[in-house]
Amino acid sequence: MIREYYVISIVIIIAAILWFMWSFERRKPQEREVVMLAVMTAMAVVGRAIFIVTPQFKPCAAIIIITGIMFGKQSGFLCGVLTAFVSNFIFGQGPWTPWQMFSYGMIGYLAGILFQKGILKARKIDLCIYGFLSVFLIFGGIMNPASILMAYGRITKKSLIAFYISGAPVDLVQATSTVIFLWILSRPLLEKLERVKRKYGLLQRPENKEENENDKE
Repeated sequence: MIREYYVISIVIIIAAILWFMWSFERRKPQEREVVMLAVMTAMAVVGRAIFIVTPQFKPCAAIIIITGIMFGKQSGFLCGVLTAFVSNFIFGQGPWTPWQMFSYGMIGYLAGILFQKGILKARKIDLCIYGFLSVFLIFGGIMNPASILMAYGRITKKSLIAFYISGAPVDLVQATSTVIFLWILSRPLLEKLERVKRKYGLLQRPENKEENENDKE
């Protein structure tokens, strides 16, 4: 019975990931958009691999956030999903992989939504605040309960408190590193990606006009 909680949760996570992938494909993205998604994912994977000696100090979340802002919520989600999946061929695949895929995906997805609605601006300070909170609350908020399920098969109040407390320093390091990399990378990446979008007419569709107008501000 205890293991059923874990199995059910994994099924739900995988179903959510597949649904997002299907919705992205249904939108019939442009070939150039797919290429840019692959490039951003590769950057995030390489960034995670380069900092292999510092387990939680990595730039991947920052790149995923930038992807969500520049190419929309679905691209942000897929960048997060693919980054975790591909990079874990280096770091090791396991039952934690679907959880990491979903956690990183939601960081990119939410960044895209907030930017499209004008809540999140493409400014360093705004991105850094979002980066810190999203990594600490979303990634940590998902991975800590997931660790309990992987270890014990079910979540209790005591175990949840204990894992959140013990995981806080780790989440804090990753959140801080995201802030640092967003501060360094956001402006040059956003400027270059904006030029690419204008040159190749990426995401110039009616449903994305609002996002592009916010992007120009």
